[in-house]
Amino acid sequence: MAESSEIGGSMHVEDGSSAQKEEWIKEQELLKRRLVLTDDFSWKLITTSSNDEDSVAVNSSGILDQSKLRYVGGVDLSFSKLDESIACAALVVMDLEIMQVVYEDFDTVKLTMPYIAGFLAFRETPVLLGLLQKMALKEPALYPQLLMVDGNGILHPRGFGLASHLGVLADIPTIGVGKNLHHVDGLTNLEVRNVVAKSNLQAGDVVPLIGSTGQVWGAALHSHEGCQKPIFISIGHRISLDTAVAVVRCCCLHRVPEPVRQADLRSRDRLRLRIP
Repeated sequence: MAESSEIGGSMHVEDGSSAQKEEWIKEQELLKRRLVLTDDFSWKLITTSSNDEDSVAVNSSGILDQSKLRYVGGVDLSFSKLDESIACAALVVMDLEIMQVVYEDFDTVKLTMPYIAGFLAFRETPVLLGLLQKMALKEPALYPQLLMVDGNGILHPRGFGLASHLGVLADIPTIGVGKNLHHVDGLTNLEVRNVVAKSNLQAGDVVPLIGSTGQVWGAALHSHEGCQKPIFISIGHRISLDTAVAVVRCCCLHRVPEPVRQADLRSRDRLRLRIP
């Protein structure tokens, strides 16, 4: 495996000073102007329950039919237990026709920027964007039509989390998939979990995440019968919330949708191989 490269976001910093945070907020606001919160793609989602005879995403000539969603990517970073500045970023692409990984790539980096709440994108976007750019050159035929991100989209204090940040910079439809809910517009993790528990949701059911202002920030999804904890779905970029939820439902074999789950598992495995 190649030696770790250093990644520190748009600026190499060691802490989140007030001046630095102000610069990041300005950059977020500029990028946010390019955010698209509606479906902006040519494909359609074909579920396994569809009776449409044309549901296979390959035409009669054996060429990928871009009008149907087939290749869904997932990205995640895992961190070394021995040194939390060492991270392995993973990009996997799954073929929804067979629910198997058809592409994977990794980059192990040394992060020079610590985790700062609300600014995760400045720490993780550079390495993830690099993996996408590499794939576009290396395997363009498998390039994801949609990307699931282990992190939030507009479900963020300033409405522009990692999934939105990465989606805008990569110009790709993205979905934010969160395992925990941070305080946004009056929403809290404990309160939402209590509402979900009292709602007696079945697998695939959702509870809209409506803040104190009345804005819908995302949805809490009971993704799998075997797990009572919801996951939190939010718009990243170039997709509506309804479509985001529908796609995530199609990808859940466990609590977390498979593209993100596989990125997590495989990045952890890569890190373990580095440990003596």
